[in-house]
Amino acid sequence: MTLNIRKRHVATTAALTAATAVSGSIGTDPQSSWYRSLDLPDWQPPGWVFPIVWTALYGDIAVTSAAVLTELEDASRDEDADDFRRALLLNLALNQGWSWAFFTGHRLGASVVIAALLAASSVDLARRAGQAGRGAGVALVPYAAWCCFATVLTEAIRRRNR
Repeated sequence: MTLNIRKRHVATTAALTAATAVSGSIGTDPQSSWYRSLDLPDWQPPGWVFPIVWTALYGDIAVTSAAVLTELEDASRDEDADDFRRALLLNLALNQGWSWAFFTGHRLGASVVIAALLAASSVDLARRAGQAGRGAGVALVPYAAWCCFATVLTEAIRRRNR
């Protein structure tokens, strides 16, 4: 993996992940009466963990994605770079969409579906990054793992709150 990451890729991926974070944050209200009324599993992490984890993951997505795009373009793999961009955009749309479906829409079933699609998309993003360089694929594994965990957690919440 090249350490010469293009500034335009960093600017683009940072802007995309920041927009996702802002949109998701606007759609998230863990202090709402609806959320506080939910029966949550005992194994759910405390609320303060989520902003810390998501900040780290968004930073990872932005930097790793910029490195992947630089690597693919440097190797004249423009089609792969375009495919990675599309996969990243889909992933980020699913990412912020979960917050809106869950916290704003109160749609637990739809939230499980979106979370599962996000988990699959995150695994795919790590796979695509790994094709550009093993280190990039490994760098996105925590994101994919967290999204898989979030899917299991969302399903547990849905089951407890029918």
